[in-house]
Amino acid sequence: MEEDEIRKALLKRALGYDIDEIVSEYSLDKDGQETLSKKKVTKKHYSPDISAAKLLLERFYRTYEDRVLAMSDEELEREEKRLEELLKKGEKDGNT
Repeated sequence: MEEDEIRKALLKRALGYDIDEIVSEYSLDKDGQETLSKKKVTKKHYSPDISAAKLLLERFYRTYEDRVLAMSDEELEREEKRLEELLKKGEKDGNT
């Protein structure tokens, strides 16, 4: 689960994000109890981070060639069949 959380955090940082920044001020009322006197909400934008994008791609995403090189014989056979089915479907749809 940790790896998935890291991937999500890196993706968020790599793409950039907006966040609401909340500043609250409290004061004491006549009974000495704290009460909210001011609340300011500001939208803050964090720009995409190229270092996070690079790390994300290097660590979590492999090229198709890398995935093929890491496949077992059985996985390669399944991939071959999958690709053949895609080609056949394309031919039927007139996409070739």
